[in-house]
Amino acid sequence: MAIFLHIIFSFPTVIFTGLLALVMLYWLIAITGLLDTDVLDQMLLGDGDAVDAGGLAALLNKIGLGRVPLTIIVSLLVLSAWVISFAGTRLLMPQAGLIAIQFLIGTAITAAALIGGLLCTIVLLRPVHAMLRHIPPEGEPTIIIGRTGVIRSGTATPEAGQAIIEDGGAGLLLQVRTSNGSLPRGTKVVVIEQLPEHNAWRIVSEDEFTNG
Repeated sequence: MAIFLHIIFSFPTVIFTGLLALVMLYWLIAITGLLDTDVLDQMLLGDGDAVDAGGLAALLNKIGLGRVPLTIIVSLLVLSAWVISFAGTRLLMPQAGLIAIQFLIGTAITAAALIGGLLCTIVLLRPVHAMLRHIPPEGEPTIIIGRTGVIRSGTATPEAGQAIIEDGGAGLLLQVRTSNGSLPRGTKVVVIEQLPEHNAWRIVSEDEFTNG
């Protein structure tokens, strides 16, 4: 146990230990519904108008992770890098010697952990990307409009939200937006409009839709 604690709190593994702690904290908060699972997509990809956001989306598509939420990608990347860094530190890092040598070896382990973590993430999440490909592209709004579903995120607002939309199968997990106000988790909704500029769909509650 002492060796384990020494490794995770020493260079270079301590870098990934800190990142892993942040990831775990995020998921603990997300479980409560206070944060959506697409929070990083909102922060980094936004509405897709920025050049940087478009470049990131293109890169994700190129490596086969275009439809996977960034939170899942980052979480698995950090976890994989932490495991590789821990193993590399345990096997390669000298316990004594010149600090400069330890720093060079630690830097090499950090680089290897990042590269190895990215490769592991791509390999593990590509099947997920393949399963998500059944979500209709932007050019097919009539497949979705008029369908009913249930809010899955903590809330759905004009800025963010997720809902499971019935498709006759397992359901489609879509990014959704309300016209105004918020709808809590579990609210039954109806899709009324596609929002291509946000890569999302406009929804209203089933009661509002029924009552006109």
